[in-house]
Amino acid sequence: MRAQFVLSEIGVGLRRNLTMTFAVVVSVALSLALFGGSLLMSDQVNTMKGYWYDKVNVSIFLCNKSDAESDPKCAKGAVTADQKKQILADLDKMTVVENVSYESSDQAYKHYKEQFGDSPLASSLTPDQMQESYRIKLKDPEKYRVIATAFNGRDGVQSVQDQKGILDNLFGLLNGMNWAARAVMAMMLVVALMLIVNTVRVSAFSRRRETGIMRLVGASGFYIQAPFIMEAAVAGLIGGGVACGFLLIARYFIIDHGLALSEKLNLINFIGWDAVLTKLPLILATSLLMPALAAFFALRKYLKV
Repeated sequence: MRAQFVLSEIGVGLRRNLTMTFAVVVSVALSLALFGGSLLMSDQVNTMKGYWYDKVNVSIFLCNKSDAESDPKCAKGAVTADQKKQILADLDKMTVVENVSYESSDQAYKHYKEQFGDSPLASSLTPDQMQESYRIKLKDPEKYRVIATAFNGRDGVQSVQDQKGILDNLFGLLNGMNWAARAVMAMMLVVALMLIVNTVRVSAFSRRRETGIMRLVGASGFYIQAPFIMEAAVAGLIGGGVACGFLLIARYFIIDHGLALSEKLNLINFIGWDAVLTKLPLILATSLLMPALAAFFALRKYLKV
């Protein structure tokens, strides 16, 4: 009988405040969709880091004749055969190095033509203007400075470049976007909480006679509060379900179909469905508990029971 009464009161409350209930559902859905999206963005960035950091190289570019005439770092002339042998020997001795590959000026010219053949500059370049280089795969990409310290400024070395630095800029941008999404999510959560509290108070005010009678006949505080708390929880749970639907639809249309980024951007290792599905229980639990707790604390002061 009590359960039936509570359920009937939930339906009455939701119908009485239909507009505000709809606003709660929408605000909860948007805020939790942003919450889930920010979690997935973090997973995506971590997945990309693991994928790309494992492939980055440190490049030691060697001086050529053109550099000897224009670059102060190569003032002692183009790299010699003995200098190249010494660089390679020193690299072989370093424990942080996994493997080393050599790229000649002809190979560098060929690769440049393959990538930038349509560039106006490509037609004016010749193989002897391209730099020879050693491409070094490190066991730990974070150990770049070991290579830079050992070879920067050495005779025959024009520069030491770390591809990880380029990726760090990209991941910094992605992390910045993620934090911006979290800031918007936080504001939306505040709006949702304010709407929930306001909706509960309006509902409690509209039924103040019924709650007064229930207090007079000795009803417990929880029994009086339960319908209002459940109303907020049901509205939040509906919003959480909508947020889950947003995430599933976004994953389906953005990555797999529609935009089909997984097909167009083959170089990016996108997160799978398992990453999305593992976030849904957290979103649903948050959508249920957040409104219920907000309603509970709002009612404690408002109903004074």
